Order: sequence, then C-alpha cells, then structure tokens
Amino acid sequence: MQENNSFLYTEKVLGPIPGIDVGDQFYSRAEMVVLGIHSHWLNGIDYMGMKYQEKKEYENFTFPMATCIVMSGIYEDDLDKADEIIYTGQGGNDLLGNHRQIGSQQLNRGNLALKNSKDNGNLIRVIRGHVAKNSYTGKIYTYDGLYKVVDDWVQKGVQGHVVYKYKLKRLEGQPSLTTTEVRFTRAEAPRKISELPGLVCDDISGGQENIPIPATNVVDDPPVPPSGFVYSKSLKISKGIKIPSDCAGCDCEGDCANNKNCSCAQLNGSDLPYVSFKNIGRLVEPKAVVFECGANCSCNRNCVNRTSQQGLQHRLEVFKTASKGWGVRTWDTILPGAPICEYVGVLKRTEEVDGLLHNNYIFDIDCLQTMKGLDGREKRAGSDMNMPSLHAENDSEAPPAPEYCIDAGSIGSFARFINHSCNPNLFVQCVLTNHHDVKLAKVMLFAADTILPLQELCYDYGYVLNSVVSADGEIVKLPCCCGAPDCRKRLY
Repeated sequence: MQENNSFLYTEKVLGPIPGIDVGDQFYSRAEMVVLGIHSHWLNGIDYMGMKYQEKKEYENFTFPMATCIVMSGIYEDDLDKADEIIYTGQGGNDLLGNHRQIGSQQLNRGNLALKNSKDNGNLIRVIRGHVAKNSYTGKIYTYDGLYKVVDDWVQKGVQGHVVYKYKLKRLEGQPSLTTTEVRFTRAEAPRKISELPGLVCDDISGGQENIPIPATNVVDDPPVPPSGFVYSKSLKISKGIKIPSDCAGCDCEGDCANNKNCSCAQLNGSDLPYVSFKNIGRLVEPKAVVFECGANCSCNRNCVNRTSQQGLQHRLEVFKTASKGWGVRTWDTILPGAPICEYVGVLKRTEEVDGLLHNNYIFDIDCLQTMKGLDGREKRAGSDMNMPSLHAENDSEAPPAPEYCIDAGSIGSFARFINHSCNPNLFVQCVLTNHHDVKLAKVMLFAADTILPLQELCYDYGYVLNSVVSADGEIVKLPCCCGAPDCRKRLY
C-alpha cells in the first residue's frame, strides 16, 4: 500500500483525523499507519520532523513536534489515570516484553518532540493498546481523543536509569472514554459477569428481562449500585386512566410477512414496517407511528410485525459515567432499525406531573407533535395517513399538548438510564399494538445506526430551549454534557 501510494494521509496531521472518532478501534499498527492516525510501525511517539518547519502553517512551532502517542504497557514507569497520563519517553527499553529499562533515555527524537509540544501547546492524539485474543496481532488499539502536554521532567526510573516523563491532560468536551470504563475488547464480552471491574449488581432487572443486565461503577468510592426505583419491564397504569379496548386484528397464519393482504400491513401504508434479519425484526425507516399485530391478530407470537413485543435482544450493561450519572452501553453490535426497549414506568396524565422539575424521568407521549413536525421535528413517513385515532380537533396546525406521559422516577426499566445526546445513536418511535389511540401509544427506542460493542446508547430528549419554567415563572436552564461535536450546550 505504501508503494502504491494507498495511504489516506501521506504527510502527518496535527489534531483530530476526520472520520476517526473516540472509541474507534484497530487491530494493528498497520491500520493506524494507513489511516494516518499514528504513522510509525513500532515507536510509541509519532512526531513531525524538521522538514515540516518549512511549511508556512507551522512557522510559529518548534520542531520536532509530537502528533500522537500509543500507550500499550511497554514502559514500567507509565501511569494512566484516564484523563491524566504520566507518559514515559522512548528509549532504553529492552523490548523483550518484561517492561524493564536497561539504559538511560536521551532528549532527542520523540522525547524532544513531546517536550516541544508542551511549549507549542499543540494537540496530541492518544491511543491505548490492550491485549486481545481475537486480534491477529494479539492487541487491539483504541483512539481515546485529544490531550495536551502540560508538564515534563527528568527522573531516575524504577531500574535507576534516567527517563523523561511527560504529563498529558485530556481536553474537556470530548465523548467519554471507553477503555477506562471497560476491560474487554470489541465484540468480546467477559466470560463471567462476576469478573467485570466495578460490578455492583449482577442483574438490575432481577431476572425480569430475557438477558441479565449487570451494573458497574468504577467512578464512586465506595462504588454503589443504582437505587431509588423499582425495576419493571412493563408499563403500569395509574388509576382513572382507561386503556381503549382491543381492536380487530389480522387473519394471517404464521408470519404476516407471508400474507400480501395483511390488514395490519395496510394500516402501515400497504407494507409491513419491519424486515427480519438474524431472527431480529428491524424497522425499515422511522415512521409517524407503527401499527403492530395485537391480541386479536391470528398470526403467531414470533411474527415479524410483533417486533417491539419480543423483549430484550442484546447484551447491555448499566454503568456509572464520570459526568452524566448512570448510562447504558451495549456488548453486542446492534444494527440499524433494531429494537432496543420500550420506555416504561407509570402511565399518568401530564397535568399530574406538572411542576415536578426534579423528576428527570418524565417522557411525554407526544406522537401527535412528531406527526405534525412541530418543535423543530422532521415529519416522518406516514405523517399524512388517516390515523384511526385522530379526531377533527387534531387536524389543526397545532395539536394540543401531550395528554399523557410516562413517569419512570420510581418505577421503570434500564431505559430510564439511557442518556441524552445531541448526536444520538437511537431514535424514538411510537408504536400501536392492541388499540389505535396515538395519545396512548407505546414509546419505543430503536437503533438509528450501527452501534458497535462498548458504545453508550443515547437518544435526543427533544427538549425545546427555554421550555422548562419554574414555579415562579423563571426559565430553568440545564447544561448538556453529551460531549457530541455539535452539542447544543443546553439540554433545555
């Protein structure tokens, strides 16, 4: 590839590499060389040599200048605190795998480049390498974002030889690290849940879900499990709320995908909303509302048009984040359109929870607003269909405020821990099964894109700025900590 000039970057690049995101992983140094993220086959410090000082854009920098470092456990003096690194310079290592220094280091090459980077103030890409049995090199490398060198000094190392030390600090506002929060690698779950670092609960669902959901906490000292709620995988109905009676169903045999005349397919605009892939239904596209088969349908319980009713299909973990409270991440690769979960809690009238500013688990059932494309929302496929549950008053330009909501403050599932992101990998989908009243639709979360193992699940909470007001009429503002590159900086 080098001979054919097939590398993405033939010259070294400072700062972020377009298309390379925090958490991206590589099976070898060769992959990183081809992509230009770290362009040395062996050395832990990648740097720009003296030839770059001739370029006008670098005229104010001192060379050599570091661009990227790899931490992979070669040096016994390294200290990794995630957002802060004490990095040992290069040289003097015996390279035999026992991490020992056999000689003193010199202030040249990469060592001098890191020292100059402290004075230059330039950004350094940081990559962490871990042992991985499923990698052909025996290691896997994770890109962990941008750091700056903030200090450097010389000292005698563990073996008594001179070593150069560099302190690097991670820039704020970047997506959360994955390599400090988990100890396993891409597509490789731990053999035993009991071996998870920071394990505080084997299964927060208490056996209610199809698959156990462990909880881990490596942030708090001492570590504590999620608390203050009762786990339930099904929706609870408040007194005084009457769910519409079951509507008529289809007369299909087996799976509705085999019947071109399925009445449930007709409700969805002539085609079923799902396709089946590896025995998991996948939503073809986000829709205004999805009509699934219900209690009065004659198809079997595994029909593809009952996708949201099949329960948890992926291995997940609830984990404590550094800045956003609890979060949820996946151990499996999740494909676009795959169902994640229903948002459950206690179904209430919205007027019952008005003013509860300290309850962050309220989810308005606002399908009508989505269908009308209000509050900055894009209209979805099927928004113009003649919905059976819509009354004349809802055909106006501005439908009434959501009448019902789901309160997961004291009762709920793992869905209550899924965080907001301004660049989400999940989307909200209203689903109707046994009845056709969109004001009481199920609120489902689906994958918006391919989600790789170890990635945190997140969706856009959809708040309108300045929409939350306190009892005294003051606008309540809450900063957003999602870390997305295009973060709106405020949740509401």
